[in-house]
Amino acid sequence: MSRAAVITVSDRSSSGGRDDASGPVAVAALRDAGFDCADAVVVPDGADSVERALVAEILAGAKLIVTSGGTGVSPRDETPEGTRRVVTREVPGIVEELRRRGAAEMPAGMLSRGVAGVADPHGALIVNLPGSPKGVASGMPVVLSVAQHALDQLGGSDH
Repeated sequence: MSRAAVITVSDRSSSGGRDDASGPVAVAALRDAGFDCADAVVVPDGADSVERALVAEILAGAKLIVTSGGTGVSPRDETPEGTRRVVTREVPGIVEELRRRGAAEMPAGMLSRGVAGVADPHGALIVNLPGSPKGVASGMPVVLSVAQHALDQLGGSDH
């Protein structure tokens, strides 16, 4: 069973001003899909905090990391910037499908700047999802539709 991790990126949730409603949605989906996944880690917005949290999860052995939040256009939305510091190869097809589905559900879905990519040499797949519980619920089936195949390939399996 692969280890997965969820990182919720939110100033309000990290300061205790709001409960994390999106992280538990991702955690439940990962557990239901058979991943070993602890409860979501909550960090403040900003590229530095995202980078630190991603590196910590990779070093702890996570092979699939889903982030929630910080992908929009607000000044503190820097999840993609922090993620790009960690990924060595982007996987644009995942986020293209996430944006396509998100925009079909709500025009604001086009504003998502999330990225997806691989962190070499650790063989971890990282995917940024929006911060809303609905956006996470909509995005997790996309992530899970390719996650195991991607992880198998990262682990050296043939196509």
